Amino acid sequence: MDILTVISDELKIKRTQTEAAVKLLDEGNTIPFIARYRKEMTGALDDEQLRDLSDRLTYLRNLEKRKEEVRAAIEALEKLTPEIEKDLSEAATLAAVEDIYRPYKPKKRTRAGIAKEKGLEPLAEFIMSQISGNPYTEAENYISEEKGVATAEEAVAGALDIIAENISDDPEIRRILGGLYDRSALIASVKAKEDITESVYENYYDYREAVTKIPTHRILAIDRGEREGVLKVAVEVDTDNMIATIRSRTVKANNKNAELVELAAEDAYKRLIHPSIERRVRSDLTEKACTAAIKVFGDNLRQLLMQPPVKGMVTMGLDPAYRTGCKISVVDATGKVLDTTVVYPTPPHNKTEEAKRKLTALIKKYGVTAISIGNGTASHESEVFVADMIHDLDTPVSYMVVSEAGASVYSASKLAQEEFPDFDVTERSAVSIARRLQDPLAELVKIEPKAIGVGQYQHDMPPAQLSEALGGVVEDCVNNVGVDVNTASVALLSYVAGINAGIAKNIVAYREENGGFTERKELLKVAKLGKKTYEQCAGFLRVPDGSEPLDNTAVHPESYAAARKLLELCGLTEADIAGGKAASDKINGKIKELGIKKAAAETGVGEMTLSDIVKELMKPGRDPRDELPKPMLRTDVVDINSLKEGMELKGTVRNITDFGAFVDIGVHQDGLVHISQLADKYVKHPLDVVKVGDIVNVKILGIDTKKNRISLTMRGLN
Repeated sequence: MDILTVISDELKIKRTQTEAAVKLLDEGNTIPFIARYRKEMTGALDDEQLRDLSDRLTYLRNLEKRKEEVRAAIEALEKLTPEIEKDLSEAATLAAVEDIYRPYKPKKRTRAGIAKEKGLEPLAEFIMSQISGNPYTEAENYISEEKGVATAEEAVAGALDIIAENISDDPEIRRILGGLYDRSALIASVKAKEDITESVYENYYDYREAVTKIPTHRILAIDRGEREGVLKVAVEVDTDNMIATIRSRTVKANNKNAELVELAAEDAYKRLIHPSIERRVRSDLTEKACTAAIKVFGDNLRQLLMQPPVKGMVTMGLDPAYRTGCKISVVDATGKVLDTTVVYPTPPHNKTEEAKRKLTALIKKYGVTAISIGNGTASHESEVFVADMIHDLDTPVSYMVVSEAGASVYSASKLAQEEFPDFDVTERSAVSIARRLQDPLAELVKIEPKAIGVGQYQHDMPPAQLSEALGGVVEDCVNNVGVDVNTASVALLSYVAGINAGIAKNIVAYREENGGFTERKELLKVAKLGKKTYEQCAGFLRVPDGSEPLDNTAVHPESYAAARKLLELCGLTEADIAGGKAASDKINGKIKELGIKKAAAETGVGEMTLSDIVKELMKPGRDPRDELPKPMLRTDVVDINSLKEGMELKGTVRNITDFGAFVDIGVHQDGLVHISQLADKYVKHPLDVVKVGDIVNVKILGIDTKKNRISLTMRGLN
C-alpha cells in the first residue's frame, strides 16, 4: 500500500503536500508549528487538515504493521499462499486483516476444536467433499471409547461442528455476507422489559431503521438505552437470504453428505457468523457515531474557546445555589481577585434586600461593570435577582449567564488549590465563573476538555480518543491566539506547541525567580527548554513591553531578519511597529507598490510567510478573537411563563448537536432550533449554519412548560 497516495486521495490534497507534512511530523514538529510556520512546505494545510492527516497516517502505519505480523504468523504455520498474500496486500482496514487471519488464529477451546481433538477432521473432510456414500457408515470408523466418541451420530455431529467453523472462518463468505449486512441490515430496538413505561427512550420502544440511514445521534441514544437496561437492541437481516448465500458457496451436490453440509452451513450462520457480524455492525455504527460526536464536540469546544474576551471590565462572578447561598467573587480587569463573599437571595433564605446591599456596595467599591452568572442550580432565580438589582444602580452594569460546566472539577483540582490555597472550593468556583466571561480560553484550559460539556453523549465516548481529539482542539486554539509568557498559567503554557507540563512549570518558576522575561530568546535559559522546543514554541509566546518589539507578535524569530528588511523597505524601524494606523498604512502601501511576489523575494521568505508577517506588523499583539462578534450582555431577564408563540427574540447559541442548536434566549431553559428550522434552505448539519457563541434572531414555535421545552425557529430571521 502506498500510504501517501491513500492519504492524498482521501483528504483531497496534493501528494507533495502529504509528503511534506509527513516529513515534518516525522522530524518531531508539532501541528501548530507546521500549520503556522511551514506553509510554503505544506501548501498551507491548516491545523484540522494536519490532525486528520496525522490520525490517518498513524492508522495506516498500524495497518501495515499488523499485515506484516499476520503474514509472518501464517507463514510460520506454512499456510501462506499467493492468494493470502494478495488478500493481505489489498486489505484496507484492520477488520479485513483480522478476517483473513481468522482461520489461522489460535482459538479458545471451541466445539470444533474439541471435535478435532477427537480425530474427527478426516470425517469432516469426507462429508465436505460431498461425494456419494453414507456418512454414518463412514462415521463408524471414528467411534472410540478412548476419544469419547460413543456413536456414529456423535462422530457426525462433531464433524459438522468442524465444517461450521471452517465455513464461519472463510474470508470470502465473511466478505460477501458483511457487504449484505452493510447494505440491507436494520438496527432494531424494543423495550427490555414489559413493565417499563415512561423514559427518555420512548421513541425506541419499537424502532427499526436501516443501518445505512440511521443518524449518529440515534445510534448513541440506542446504545445508551441498552446500557441502562431500558432497551434490547439487535441487527435484523433476511436470514433466509443469508443462509442461501452460504449454501450457494458450500453445497455442491445433491446427496446425504450435501444435506449435512447444508445443516452445518445453517449452524455456522446462526451460531457463529450472525453474532460475529452483528457485533461488527454494531461496533462500526458506534465507532462512526462516536467519531461524528467527537467532531461536533470538538467544533463546539473550538468555538467556545475562541469566544471573544470581555476586556477591560471589573467583573463579579456569581456561583448560584439555594441552601448554601450564592458565592461571590470580584476580579479586576486582569482576573486578579479583589474580594469574595456569600449572599442568600434565593430560597429557602430569600434574603434579597440584604444581598442587594452587599453586592451594590461591592459594585460601587470596585467599579464592577459586568456580572457573570453560572448556569447551574438556582441560576434562573439568581438571574432574576441580578436583573432587578442592576436596574436600581446609578452606573451601567450588565450581566451574562455563562456555562459552569467543569467549574466544580477545576475548583477541587490540585491546580486550583495551588492557585487559591486560602479559598474553599465554592470560592474558587465563583472566581472561575468571573474569569470565564473575561477570557474563556485562559480559564477553560484549566479544565479537562471532556468536562467542559459542549456536545452530545461526550461521557459515552472512548476516553482516549475523546481526550486526544479535544486536547488537539485546545492546543490549536491556544496557539492561534498566542500566550503572554509573563502572565500565563501553567495550564495555559502546557498547551503551547512543544511545551509539556514540566517545561511549563519551569517557565513559571524562572519568571518568579527572575522577575519575568524581557525577550523570547531568554526562554533558552529555562531548564529543559532546548533548541527544538524553542523552535516550536517561540512564535506562540508573546513578550509585551520587552526589549524586542517583534517578540510581541506572531512573527517567528527565524523570520525576524525578513521582518526587519520589510520595515526597512517601508522606511520604518522596529520602534514604529506599535505606531498604529500610520505605520499600517505605510506597510500596506509598500506591499501594494512592490507586489507580494517581489516583496517576498526582497525579504527572502515565501509569499505566504510574508503575508503573515505583514498582518502581524500591521496589528502587533493582535488577538484574532477581537475580530469576532462580541458576546451579548443582558440587563433584563425573561420568564418562561411570559413567552408566547410567535414572539421574536435575540439569543446566544450555547450548544450544537447533530439534530439542532440550543439557544439561550434569557430564560433558564435553552430553546431548541431543530435542524429543519435553522434556515430557509436544506441544512446538512447545524455546524454549517451556526456556531457556539453566535448571536441569532429566533422566533418561538412552541412552549411546553410541563416538560420545560422551548421550540424555536430561525427561518426567515437571519
